[in-house]
Amino acid sequence: MTDAYRVGDELPPLEIPVTRTLIVAGAIASRDYQDVHHDAELAREKGSPDIFMNILTTNGLVGRYITDHFGAAAALRKVAIRLGAPNHPGDVLRLTGRIVALEGENQALVEVAVTGDNRIGRHVTGKVTVAITEGGGA
Repeated sequence: MTDAYRVGDELPPLEIPVTRTLIVAGAIASRDYQDVHHDAELAREKGSPDIFMNILTTNGLVGRYITDHFGAAAALRKVAIRLGAPNHPGDVLRLTGRIVALEGENQALVEVAVTGDNRIGRHVTGKVTVAITEGGGA
């Protein structure tokens, strides 16, 4: 299975418009009721120019990026991310990835280094391990 992929292969980028609705919906879906994720006035009082995306929403978007690329037979095994610059309404999150390791026989394990940038810098950095069962892949 790992023959379909090579270390160094780059995944096509994915651009996700960061809307106020996406930020608030992600916070609600993950039960993160911190005011900085839904109340612009309180976010400004705390020093932010506007509401900003929570880490769980970013984690979900990174997972989506990987599973969209590798297809229905892909299963996330590990997602380890670190946040940097916040995502605010009006940003575009541009996710990119590169395969950094491969292992396994019947069930390929692919490790992908992922980064995500917006207009002010690097929003997310991390690595994702995905298992791809026979017949899966892009």
